[in-house]
Amino acid sequence: MIADFFVGLEAFISATIRMAIPLALAGLGETYSEKSGILNIGLEGIMLCGAFFSFIVAFLTNSLAMGITAGILGGMIISSIHSFISIKYKADQTITGLALNFFVAGLTSYLFLLFFGKSTNLPECLMVPVINIPFLWKIPFFGPVLFQQDGYVYFTLFAVIITWILFYRTEWGVNLHAVGESPKAADSVGLNVIRIRYISAMVNGFFGGLAGSYLTLALLGFFMENITSGRGYIALVVVILGRRNPLGVLLASLLIGSANALQFQIQVKGLAVPSQVFIMFPYIITVVVLLFSIGKSHDPSSLGIPFTRSKR
Repeated sequence: MIADFFVGLEAFISATIRMAIPLALAGLGETYSEKSGILNIGLEGIMLCGAFFSFIVAFLTNSLAMGITAGILGGMIISSIHSFISIKYKADQTITGLALNFFVAGLTSYLFLLFFGKSTNLPECLMVPVINIPFLWKIPFFGPVLFQQDGYVYFTLFAVIITWILFYRTEWGVNLHAVGESPKAADSVGLNVIRIRYISAMVNGFFGGLAGSYLTLALLGFFMENITSGRGYIALVVVILGRRNPLGVLLASLLIGSANALQFQIQVKGLAVPSQVFIMFPYIITVVVLLFSIGKSHDPSSLGIPFTRSKR
């Protein structure tokens, strides 16, 4: 009985980590963007673009490296479009992000249909292998959970640490905070507000595209329409819940990831409950968590507000 409990717990924690990785990656990218004052609601589109192009390139070239690169570039292109419209033409950032979400959803569906036509059999692609950390992966319980994961997991942990150092221990992090809080003041002391915001947007596209590629190259091994299933919007909640702190974003991702893992655990039990109830579960948890976080997150003062240098 005890052995079965630990086996189940090990499977649950492993599933939680897998479900949390795309949220953590996308959340990290959005954190960079929002710290600079750019609110990108188009995170869903960035992830979806990354998922499609990583899949199609990996499928056609039989190369994981090419697939991952294509996913990152796809995410960066969508993010650059959003930043260009928002920064250059000072369009409403929320409307621009939503428009890009709808555009990418239609574009990826059309391209997928163009490549494979209407078929009930989803084409499969290569998947990234699991990396066993020497000696450590053999540790009972903790080994398979922490040291027997794919490269995305290890990169995410590394990215969280590096992001925390950049934000709170470097001059660039101070400049980023200044641009997000008061771009006019930052500009008056010689900071290039526009450049910092563009760089932050590119970083957002990088992480968002990487998060999308995780879905096809590590989690599922195939692509289908709307494969992100709202994960981009959930990642926005993760950023709010994590208070735009890299460690907070990771913890929030694990919390919501555990809700996803729990739904699969419950379904395996074979309870006489409609499957739609289980599918709703992680989204319900997300809404509840968001409600409890209302009023507890400090938004950058210039978040979503266009910057015009000529106005002092």
